[in-house]
Amino acid sequence: MTALHARCMALMLALALPAAPASAQPMPFSFGAIGHVFRGAADDGLMRKAIIESDADNLAFVVVNGVKAADEPCGDALYDQRLALLSQAKNGVVLSLAGSDWADCKRSNGRPAAMERLTRVRDVYFQDEMSFGATRLPLSRQSTSSKFRSYAENARWEVGNIVFATINLPAPNNHYLTDAGRNGEFEDRLIANRYWLQRTFTFAQREKRDGIVLFCDGNPAVLSGRTGVRSPDGTRDGFVEVRRQILALAGSYGGKVLVVHGSARLPAPKSIRWRGNLGELALPAAWLKVNVRPDDATLFSLSER
Repeated sequence: MTALHARCMALMLALALPAAPASAQPMPFSFGAIGHVFRGAADDGLMRKAIIESDADNLAFVVVNGVKAADEPCGDALYDQRLALLSQAKNGVVLSLAGSDWADCKRSNGRPAAMERLTRVRDVYFQDEMSFGATRLPLSRQSTSSKFRSYAENARWEVGNIVFATINLPAPNNHYLTDAGRNGEFEDRLIANRYWLQRTFTFAQREKRDGIVLFCDGNPAVLSGRTGVRSPDGTRDGFVEVRRQILALAGSYGGKVLVVHGSARLPAPKSIRWRGNLGELALPAAWLKVNVRPDDATLFSLSER
């Protein structure tokens, strides 16, 4: 049996776990998360390294935070190049959009091109309901809802007794713009994200899942204790609405909730931060391996590689 066949069989077993009898204990598994690894100048060396290293491990899937640096070009050629890179992975790969993938893009005359590029990114990376990579995972996308057909980047899947979901929350401030009359994108996405989070938690609660893992780019600061609309520097906090919603939903959810965001810096964290049943993991510019152990009260833990 080849290594790829073994990986495919392991993933098929993990995906089948929710159908097991209620008395059966789901098996432990691990997943990978690759932080924002781009340094600019069309350099994808760190991402290639992270994919190669994670391919060598027996992982249920890998989530990648973003496909390009803010100062890299926003053209189709780069998008296609990074799509090919993700598709070559042996593990199933799910993309969690970063703000630098679209929010910082500009036209040749210097005018913003965020909406145009966001539409293009959606066309390139979210064409069907499957992950990238050799061991492809089936995904549920928000775009299957007629009211939110544009939001294909928001995806949900299950492994074992855990629900995983991506949500488009771009760094640094959820694409909230201070100029008057320019926040239509932010406001529309706020509505879509509110609906997506509610559906994700409702599904996990109804199906009696042990945990929820949310992947996003910007840091919603769910453990900060902040409740007001202003950030510490006095600016309007673009994450206040989603932070309040996650706190409220986690408070009434019986399992663990882990928020994984891409706003960290090296060195890599030694452990996951927790407050009650709500945890936060900030990804460095590298990849982390997260273990899921249903027989352990902590449920999620980092693995030393």
